[in-house]
Amino acid sequence: MPQAPASPPSGCFPTAEHDIVVVGAGAAGLFAAIHAGRTARAGGATVSIAALDGARKLGAKILVAGGGRCNVTHWKVTEGDFAGSTPPAIRRVLARFDADAAAAFFREVGVELKREETGKLFPVTDSARTVLEALLREATAAGAALLHPARVTSIERTDSGFRLAVDDAAGDARSMLARRVILATGGKSLPKSGSDGLGLELAKRLGHSVTSPVVPALVPIVLESGHWITSLSGLTLPAEVVLLSPTGRRLKACSGSTLCTHFGLSGPAVLDISRHWLVAKDADPQVKLSLNWLPGMTPEGVDRLLLDAAPRSAVASLRDHLPDRLAKTLCDLAGAGSGDLTREARRRLVQAVTATPLPVVGDRGFPVAEATAGGVPLAEVRLETMESRLCPGLHFAGEVLDVDGRIGGFNFQWAWASGFVAGSSAAAFFVAGEKVIS
Repeated sequence: MPQAPASPPSGCFPTAEHDIVVVGAGAAGLFAAIHAGRTARAGGATVSIAALDGARKLGAKILVAGGGRCNVTHWKVTEGDFAGSTPPAIRRVLARFDADAAAAFFREVGVELKREETGKLFPVTDSARTVLEALLREATAAGAALLHPARVTSIERTDSGFRLAVDDAAGDARSMLARRVILATGGKSLPKSGSDGLGLELAKRLGHSVTSPVVPALVPIVLESGHWITSLSGLTLPAEVVLLSPTGRRLKACSGSTLCTHFGLSGPAVLDISRHWLVAKDADPQVKLSLNWLPGMTPEGVDRLLLDAAPRSAVASLRDHLPDRLAKTLCDLAGAGSGDLTREARRRLVQAVTATPLPVVGDRGFPVAEATAGGVPLAEVRLETMESRLCPGLHFAGEVLDVDGRIGGFNFQWAWASGFVAGSSAAAFFVAGEKVIS
């Protein structure tokens, strides 16, 4: 694999003026820069493009994604895989650059993908660095200057575009002018990577609103200290996590692999439900979570299973379907020992198996979360260009918007789709004859 072209030295600003400045050089920002450059070149326009990022090393989120393998996308992506803004709005953006287009792009730039049983697409190298190096290489080949560490601290409208205040590697403030800006700063997840929420503040200063609440998404949950689930730390099994209204009405359910940890619960099912739990809890603190250890089984089904298994013990019956440690723990909690299973003990056991209440006391927070729920509403953006309806010349891409996907490569697909639309549309204005900075 060829090495990515070197970025300019830290703190190096080849010019203080650019036609397009991309703020944030993560997945969405790099994709926007690539397609801005490609669109300009295809249209015969020479456009000055710079992508700025506050990180000393680019692509931290890409490198840690998918356990270091980078789950590039999913073989089938629909608006139903996302939350936040309205499904029709999300669908319109996804349709501009779908999963097939993403796979074709990466194949074109030398990153072959493989489809796993889950439907997730990973590079055949099983290395996220393969993906990052391709993006950096293509951004440079498209004519984008990658400037970092270069932290944008403010963006102001001017008569001809925007003035950006940028802190360089030495911490010195510099000024940069841009005709168009693409805001691709991310949300607040993994703040050490640079997405610490400043992009949301920049959007607000330029006239945009930000949804409330803004909470972690794809984040493990924390249970009461000493809860019995924590004693099963390391146990992984399929389960269903259910979000319930205060009256017990099912609001949302997520099924999949679930991991018991020393602090509570993690795994895909838990990560997927987490944003729904946090958003619902903000609106009504009385909402609840419960867990069905036998996803797809109803209380009636589990009751029948126990009755049909007699005279075997309850523990022996559950061991056919659950790990031994969990089966024994559930039976102990329900008072369903090795003797005859009374009706009341059976009722308690059915409840424990299909609807274990989860006393959630918190979550692991933005430092651990894989995504952010909340951001700039799509209603404030022209979906055909990702340009602001409130601040002409400002485009958005990626996690800074109020769109977050479930686990499985969907957030990367949103980055590719929104980055493609923002970058190609920003450059299209110059191809159409808008004045280019010389």
